[in-house]
Amino acid sequence: MGEHPKAADTLGVNVYMMRYINVILGGMIAGVGGAYFTIGSVGRFDEVMTAGKGFIGLAAMIFGNWNPIGAYMSSLIFGFADSLQLKLQFLQVPIRSEFLLMAPYIVTMIVLTGVVGRAIPPAADGQPYEK
Repeated sequence: MGEHPKAADTLGVNVYMMRYINVILGGMIAGVGGAYFTIGSVGRFDEVMTAGKGFIGLAAMIFGNWNPIGAYMSSLIFGFADSLQLKLQFLQVPIRSEFLLMAPYIVTMIVLTGVVGRAIPPAADGQPYEK
């Protein structure tokens, strides 16, 4: 539905219904993720508790070229950087913790600088559909 909604409509796909279903599913997944992050992972709600993880999620989608498999693979890269900084802190490497906490964001910026200009969003992304 993102590249050519008119072509999908001519094939008999209900574009409005698909868009509504996808928005509702995306909201449900985001809600479950937020609930897990608040209750399951941290156990309480604080301001700025996500610490820019939404930016990293957006970067994963861009780096994955708006493809679920690509976004999954790029999420593994960013997750590895986040996990690595936690493991390095646990192992007490002689690097200041402030610099280790920057690791996922630095990896994100490096990856995005390599993708700038090559990642093309779907043609109908954000465009209202009219029959």
